[in-house]
Amino acid sequence: MAFEKGTLIFANYTARVKDTGEGIESTVESEAKRLKIYEESRRYEPRLVAVGEGWLISGLDAEVAKLSVGDKKEIELAPEKAFGSRDPTQLRMIPLRKFGEREHELAVGDSVEVDNRVGIIRFVGSGRAQVDFNHRLAGKSIVYDFEVLKQVEGDDDKTRALVDRRLAGEGSKATFEREGGSLKVTIPEDLFLVEGLQIIKRGIANDVFKFVPSVASLAFVENFKNEKAQPKLEEKKEEPKAEEKAPEPKPHAKKTESPAKTA
Repeated sequence: MAFEKGTLIFANYTARVKDTGEGIESTVESEAKRLKIYEESRRYEPRLVAVGEGWLISGLDAEVAKLSVGDKKEIELAPEKAFGSRDPTQLRMIPLRKFGEREHELAVGDSVEVDNRVGIIRFVGSGRAQVDFNHRLAGKSIVYDFEVLKQVEGDDDKTRALVDRRLAGEGSKATFEREGGSLKVTIPEDLFLVEGLQIIKRGIANDVFKFVPSVASLAFVENFKNEKAQPKLEEKKEEPKAEEKAPEPKPHAKKTESPAKTA
């Protein structure tokens, strides 16, 4: 059964260039290592995908919508459905002096930024460099090995998955409180310094409102702990004093009369 637009799923996938086998991306650590695209700083785990919402390139998005939970399929995308066909108008000859201090260091294959656009050096000579502003995978057919692991259902599970996606896997540290249409998300203190946290929170709110429509309002809570605070000691209760007993009277000494003297 095909997925409806906006369905949240978890999936594993590996992408490679069809003609050369060059690895592009993988959510599976062993595959990334096999294709020699492994990055130590990256987390390898199933990816959250909102079907039909542009979280994948358009051609792949359309094919995934036709799948079901448990499906594992090799999906081949022609250039126009992947990263586009090569456009010769995106090749420009640029004087080397425009690159400033990098002028004498540039080599074929280097990535450069020109007029806020990123391109690849294709040729260097005669005081000029040919820069290609096409996507590096433009004109190439791409193959995806795609597996749908599960569909995310239930408001709580959807919320947790959406928060985790924005917090790069740290969402499990957040806690939630739901009361009617109000949702409160508490961010742990060790995430306060995450770069762009305010933008991340805005993104979380947008995602939750879109994919969990039962949530009408969302509040973020940031709790700070005083590590130097001294715990309050419990007051020691005094035990009631036992009633003091009056000392028992000492027995009186018996008076002994002296015997009468005989006259």
